[in-house]
Amino acid sequence: MKIAVRASPAQQQEWPGREKQTPGVYFTDSAEDFLQHEAQAYVDLLHNPNHPLSFPENACVVLNSVIETCDRLAFEHIRINAWPGFLGRSVAEIAVKSNSSAAQAAQLMQSLSWEYELVADIPGMITARTVAALVNEAYFALGEGISTEAGIDIAMKLGTNYPYGPFEWAQMIGLTEIYRLLQQLSITNTLYTPAPALQEAVMAVKL
Repeated sequence: MKIAVRASPAQQQEWPGREKQTPGVYFTDSAEDFLQHEAQAYVDLLHNPNHPLSFPENACVVLNSVIETCDRLAFEHIRINAWPGFLGRSVAEIAVKSNSSAAQAAQLMQSLSWEYELVADIPGMITARTVAALVNEAYFALGEGISTEAGIDIAMKLGTNYPYGPFEWAQMIGLTEIYRLLQQLSITNTLYTPAPALQEAVMAVKL
């Protein structure tokens, strides 16, 4: 299978099996080169929901769409959790809308020799919403003066055996993305309402 991948240099480095140079996989960070490349599958890790690309009909399309669900995408595409730190995991997190998309995803994953897990088509899938919740709790603790960012990171890594602490995750993923996900999740569950300290940090980033 010929596979075209649009990804940043950092995403290309994190791409599983990148060192093996998987045959048939073409990498670029250019939208023009990406769409001009003839392929059976297109993986857009730089997907922007405000400026979606148009893909060839009947192509298998995978989008880095952690927050927007399949129902909110213009076409029936496959979602992948490709936030920084998630793409390189041993198991890819995939969400689909239909059995036909699931079959496409299975074929693509087999071509890439990737292990994957089909998860519910919900905002944040599983791991991203878990990390977002941890980041939110960390900002509540910071706002209440319980500890410092460094102290909370150390405590969280020791307590959960995660590779990063919540503030390290936030810096890696991007605080704005974490905030956007929490806002979306809080529509149906107030437990995800962003902490005041997190909101202040996001506003500071935007200034």
